[in-house]
Order: sequence, then C-alpha cells, then structure tokens
Amino acid sequence: MSESVLLDTAMCLPASDIESLVQGRMIAVIPGKFINLGRQFALYPVDDSMNFQLFQQYYCPSFSMFARGTLEKLDPNNILIRAWARCEGCKIYTAESFDVLSQLTIWTKEALQYELGQRPYIFLAYLRIYLFLHPIEISVRAKHRQFVPLRHSLNASEVEPILSDRTFAQRKRQLENLEPTQYPELEQLQSSLALFSMTNATAKQLDDDIKVFLGWSSNKLIKQSDPDLAWIKDIAALGDRSLEKDEGKSNYQAGTDFENIARRSLDFLGFKVEENYKGGAGGLDLFCSKPYPLVCECKAGKSIPDRAVEELDRIGKRHLKENYLQAVRLIIGPGQPTKNLKESAAISKISIINVMTLQKLVEFKAKYPSAINLIELQQYLEPGQIDYKIDEYIEKAEKQIKLRSHIIQLVKNYLQNSGVDAAGVDALHGAYFGSHPPQPLKPQEMHEILIELSSPLTGYLGRVKGEDRKGDHFYYLRDLPL
Repeated sequence: MSESVLLDTAMCLPASDIESLVQGRMIAVIPGKFINLGRQFALYPVDDSMNFQLFQQYYCPSFSMFARGTLEKLDPNNILIRAWARCEGCKIYTAESFDVLSQLTIWTKEALQYELGQRPYIFLAYLRIYLFLHPIEISVRAKHRQFVPLRHSLNASEVEPILSDRTFAQRKRQLENLEPTQYPELEQLQSSLALFSMTNATAKQLDDDIKVFLGWSSNKLIKQSDPDLAWIKDIAALGDRSLEKDEGKSNYQAGTDFENIARRSLDFLGFKVEENYKGGAGGLDLFCSKPYPLVCECKAGKSIPDRAVEELDRIGKRHLKENYLQAVRLIIGPGQPTKNLKESAAISKISIINVMTLQKLVEFKAKYPSAINLIELQQYLEPGQIDYKIDEYIEKAEKQIKLRSHIIQLVKNYLQNSGVDAAGVDALHGAYFGSHPPQPLKPQEMHEILIELSSPLTGYLGRVKGEDRKGDHFYYLRDLPL
C-alpha cells in the first residue's frame, strides 16, 4: 500500500458529521449518491443548520450538544480541511433498519427518515478516516454539491488512520449486520464528558479511556505529550552546563535552577520533599522524609567536584545529626565522576547519579505513572556511581509492563478468535506459549498477573470469580499501550 495519496476532490459533509468521523465515533456518512469502493477525497465541512434548526431532532441526545458546539465554531469564510477519507464500501438501508441504525450512529430515526425523503432507501458509505498533519485552508466554496473539485491537489499520507484495521473492520461489520451497540450507558457517559473534557484534564483522561474501550479511538492517537510535563525535558540541560542553552546565567542561578527542578523531580517520583530544606550557602539542598529518608546534594556545572562527598557529609550531619547516617544519601550532577570522587562516595556510602539518569527516571514515571516503586528503587541506590543500576531498574520495570501488555492482548485476541465472553487461566496459559511470549510463566504466576490486571484500580481486564484458580474467568476491557 502506498504511503502518499493525491486528492483532487472534496466531499461536502455537515461539520458535525465530520467531527464525529475525526473523533472515531462514526465510520459512516449518508451520501446523496452511491460512492464507489476505493474512492478517496478530502472532507469539506459545511454549515448544516439549514437541514434542521433543532439539532435534538436530527442528532441523538448524546451528540446533539456537541454537534451544536461544532457548528458554532465553523467559520464559513475560513474553511479548514482537517481530514480525508477512503470509501471502504457503500450499502443500501431501508426504513425497516432505522431503529437499530439510529442506535449505532449519531442520527435519530427522524433524521434517517428525513434523509430518506421520497426514496425507498438511503445509502450509507463506510469511510476510513486519516488526518492531515496540519489543517489546510482552501478557497473553494461548496455549491450544494456532494463533491467539489479542488483548485490545487492535496498531498496526503495514509500511514496513520484514525482507527486500527481490526477496530475499523469490527465497526464496519457491526453496521453491515445491524448488530446492536454493546455499551449504550458508556456511550452516554462519554458524550456527557465530551464538552467538560475540553477544560478538565481528569475528565479528558476518562473520556479518552472510554473512547478507546468503545473502539472510537486508538491509544496511539490519544497518547500525546502532556504540555504540563514539558519541564521534564529540561532536567539534564539545567544540570549539565555543557548542555545549558543560557550560557550567560550565573553559577548561583544555574545551581538554584537545577536544585528547583531536582526538587520537582523527586516530588513527581513520589517522594515527600520537606520544604524546610532549601539549599543555599551552608544549607541542605533536598531532604525527603517518605517513603524513606533521602538526603540529596544537587550539583550543576560541567562535572561534579571531588569535594561534593565531603560537603554532603558535613552539611547533612549538621542539619540532620544522628538521622543523617540512617538516610539514603545521593548526589546528582553532570559528567563522569573522577576516581577520587567514586572512592570517597563508596567510603561514605553515598550514591551518585548523572543528571540524565534523573531525567530518565522522571520520563519513565511520566509514561507509566504507577510503574515506579520507590521501595524497590531503594535496593538499587547502592554506594558509588549507580547510573547502570538505575538503568537496570528501569529495564526490569519495562519488562514487567511489556509482559502485562502482552497478556492483555493475549486475552483480547483469544476471546475474539474463540468467540467466547471470558476465558479461564488454563486456556489462556495454553494460548500464551503460542503467542511468542516475552518470558516463560507458570499457571500460578499467570493467574496472579491476571488478578492484578483485573483489579478495579487497574481495570485492564475483568474477572468472573470462581471458587478457585481454575474457576476464575477473565475478559478484556482496555489496552495497556507501550
């Protein structure tokens, strides 16, 4: 399949219908005429207020409010094309199918009857949707036609469809066979969240999770970088002056900046950072009281000075007295520590990590919020230079996540291929060894992971509890994206 497509025409559709296609909520449109299989075109949004003044008569209640909001944002003098489509089939539907069809789409039964008009049937075209990298402004004006020619051809890519092949095929089959929706309550909840999620990050996360579960979105499309976490990319640069862009900054300011971002990093990782310790001349840079005492010295520059160990010992004992020797002691700084520094750290039982290692830990936490166990991490905080130990910890945690992601996909695929609603441990364990597993697992080990993944706090799988291990059955809820 080619990765580049040249588009010469655009299909005119109500702006609200296009929004539902881009969201992944819909995969179909109602064209005025039959559309040939394989035809490709841009999606041109038009003002659909002329069709029905009352949106609640045209769109289902769970979508009508969102549809009205979409229309209000449409600027007829600045038409932006965000997506293009390929027709994957076109089918005739008669009025007898409208009850079920209205449950599977955004249109009410009255809207479908309106589209029917004086004809004995309507067309429903199944569209595979792709987004342009950036919205494209065009000067063509629609003149009540289904398709309009574009003055300049548009280059498009088919690398990233809105929905995966499997999800699209499932949704298409559901429409073709008029299979009733499985989760009407969840669809209602998602629609209620849609507008609220625009201004509330927690609501948006729940909205995204529900859309993935319903098959309206794929994880790779909603797993976008959080602008609130952009600071993470600055950790290494603020600690290593050879990477620092602002070379005009004073050494004092550079040290303060790195200390502040190190404080934020430890707090983000889950440590309780005590505010009474703020660094400065003769001050202790960072002290964390929970989940275990941790004393931290932050060094910004091009390398860690050899005196850093002696400084931490002296300042730490002054401020924490006898509690200092009970704490984990850590130096974070740039460059490679000298032989003398490593020897001093080993004698004083102080750990040393590079600024980039701190950034790696925080990045890992940002990707997988529950993946870092600070109690387990403590075992890797040995005396001396321990960047390789932290890498070992991250690698171990990643393997655990990959194993669980693999098992979730195993459950999902097994249920799809076998046609059952839930599967027992023995059946899943048998399928595991034919699935290119990342590591061997005993049935008891697999059962423990399945229970973990079906916990209400994780919610990747569901569990039908039996009397014992062999009686437990599990079913798929949502993916664990890597």
